Amino acid sequence: MPPPPDLAALSLADVARLVEEQRLPPVERWNPAHCGHSDMRIARDGQWYHQGSPIGREAMVRLFSRLLRREADGGFVLVTPVEKLTIDVEDAPFVAVEMKAEGEGDAARLAFRLNTGDLVTAGPDHPLRLAATPEGPRPYLHVRGGLEAVLARPVYYELAERAIERGGGVWSDGAFFALDPA
Repeated sequence: MPPPPDLAALSLADVARLVEEQRLPPVERWNPAHCGHSDMRIARDGQWYHQGSPIGREAMVRLFSRLLRREADGGFVLVTPVEKLTIDVEDAPFVAVEMKAEGEGDAARLAFRLNTGDLVTAGPDHPLRLAATPEGPRPYLHVRGGLEAVLARPVYYELAERAIERGGGVWSDGAFFALDPA
């Protein structure tokens, strides 16, 4: 598995091309019998654990992240064509660790690099939202199939600064996102 791309070195046109080239397995079409628990957990900070120990190999985390699926009941599973295992997720399974912005107004585009190396451009298919929590607003980006990324604090501050400069929200890929906690 190749290393994740350097978002700072890419134009958003490059990001769009790379996103288009991502080939994810069709986990939404795989429906094997549930086999139990994976003994895996994704912590609130995005760290993956197996049997209580951190998974240190980034390539393994990227591989497992591509097998992750959100179930109709809200739970999370790792799924292959032959088995389905539950995985515990403390908050969101991904963390947006970097943001790149280009353009202004409704022509603006915001791309995010996740802790797994994946790239996601916010827009109609990948909305941004703020959730009200007891600790304060928590920002999320829809990644795929009900899976979200929480924005790392520095990324959230960068997004919030952009929103404040533009009247309380941001545009990306033709969609406007008001950044008010819901």
